[in-house]
Amino acid sequence: MLESYIRSRLKEKKILLMTHIVIGYPSLDASLAIVRTMVEAGVDLMELQIPFSEPIADGPVILKANQDALADGVTVPQCLEFGQTVASQFSIPFLYMTYYNILFKYGVDRFADHMRDAGLKGAIVPDLPPEEADDYLSAMGRCGLSPIFIFSPTTKTARLQTIASVADGFVYCVARKGVTGDQTAFSRQLDEYLGACRQATDLPLALGFGVKDRDDIKFLEGKADIAVIGTQALRVIETQGIDALGDFIRGLQRP
Repeated sequence: MLESYIRSRLKEKKILLMTHIVIGYPSLDASLAIVRTMVEAGVDLMELQIPFSEPIADGPVILKANQDALADGVTVPQCLEFGQTVASQFSIPFLYMTYYNILFKYGVDRFADHMRDAGLKGAIVPDLPPEEADDYLSAMGRCGLSPIFIFSPTTKTARLQTIASVADGFVYCVARKGVTGDQTAFSRQLDEYLGACRQATDLPLALGFGVKDRDDIKFLEGKADIAVIGTQALRVIETQGIDALGDFIRGLQRP
């Protein structure tokens, strides 16, 4: 179970680190090298994004990565094969992140069956609300997988509780309105928001959207259980290359 793994790791670390890659960016071979580098640098779990043409939650950096992967001809079957490969090679939990159109076209039950058979632990589908997720929740439950749902700063208390009632594994808390990669203010307001999230669920909390350096992660210690790094890791890859990624990831976790 994903939640059990997270709680076990939290006995050893103050806060866990989850990274995010776009499968096929900058290439499938490079994606595998990126995963290997991140795992060797000590990340605790990882999102594998299946590229989609309209990734509405993603900012310019991740949007471009999606577009470039699709332009290079990366397909859903290739992404699923990639997920199976990394789940078999590395011991950390992997999650798919994508949009519901991918699941709908592939077949929700078929998609869940693949995840179970490939060794994935769950999925993040940011454009699927709980009210429309019955088939997805049924398939995920049947396969013993964690459906990761999302809290936001504008989510009302009753809505937080509704989302929490169907979530499993952990809840992904977005740090602010908007898309990935924009500037986030790590402030008392964020502290209060995470407190409200804590009141709504007993599940571990992940915080993403704008986490970029060790200072941000230090701020989150004791407030969130998982810090999510996505856009900033892609920026390191684009500006300094994959070889610089390991040092960047290790630096995020220094005491």
